[in-house]
Amino acid sequence: MATQLTSLNTSTRPRRVDADALGQLGPWQLVRQVAEGNLCRVYQARPADGPASRSAAYAVKVLLDRWHDDDAAIELLRREATVGRQVSHEHLISVLAAHVGGPPYFVVMPWLAGSTLAGSLAAGHQPPLPVALWLARQTAEALGAMYAAGWMHGDVKPSNIFVSTGGHATLLDLGFARRPEETGSVVDRCVAGTFHYIAPEMVTSALRPDIRSDLYSLGVTLYELLSGRLPFAGRSLAELAEQHRQSEPPDIRSLAPHLPLAVARLIHALLAKEPLRRPQTPEELIERLVVLEIATFTERG
Repeated sequence: MATQLTSLNTSTRPRRVDADALGQLGPWQLVRQVAEGNLCRVYQARPADGPASRSAAYAVKVLLDRWHDDDAAIELLRREATVGRQVSHEHLISVLAAHVGGPPYFVVMPWLAGSTLAGSLAAGHQPPLPVALWLARQTAEALGAMYAAGWMHGDVKPSNIFVSTGGHATLLDLGFARRPEETGSVVDRCVAGTFHYIAPEMVTSALRPDIRSDLYSLGVTLYELLSGRLPFAGRSLAELAEQHRQSEPPDIRSLAPHLPLAVARLIHALLAKEPLRRPQTPEELIERLVVLEIATFTERG
């Protein structure tokens, strides 16, 4: 398979370019379109040099043509290619191939079967406490791998956490990953959905974001999974940003009285305004989640 993968650094144009209709894109046969966002379109694909009966076990994420002259949009895909090849973990999406030196810009990832947490929540499926803790722990393990490699994710939210039918969680979308020393305003790239999960320091110049910012976002996600609602629901980006910076979220046990006090305390610790009051590393969070999982299963038993 290695001979079929497009180099990360190549600027050679693939043999055939037609991502608007199903066809061949470089060495990949596009089988069906599965999603489209503001920046990219995603296809299920298989190697073009194999038989048509071969399983379409790959996802090809293609930058839309209208962004081909936008340096910031191109950099998002390049960053995803870089991090997806540098950091390997079972709960983090991997990038198998990429063409990011010139148009058409695309990355190739394993095809995943299941749905995002956002999709499950939208369908009215709220996971029971043990499952929610397990999903949070798997996501924290992916963040731990990024942290060990010197990265933070920068966009942890339910739409970026993919869950298989067996409960295996995969953290997606590495385009906003950043080194802790990097600067830049989150306002330059955020969409409304992201602002619901954003850490206070991401919208202020007082503190530089780091891995604890990702843990805050995971805390918002866990709050939503267990209570059925977001901690903050501002009607504008400015209002949401101000709430994350200044307002205390409602006590989660006022929304979900069945939650153990220890679980509520951890969630509110993750949502602390000051990063020093949160768990300091993914490893610390994982340890606390494991303790809660054991306690939860013991009580249920």
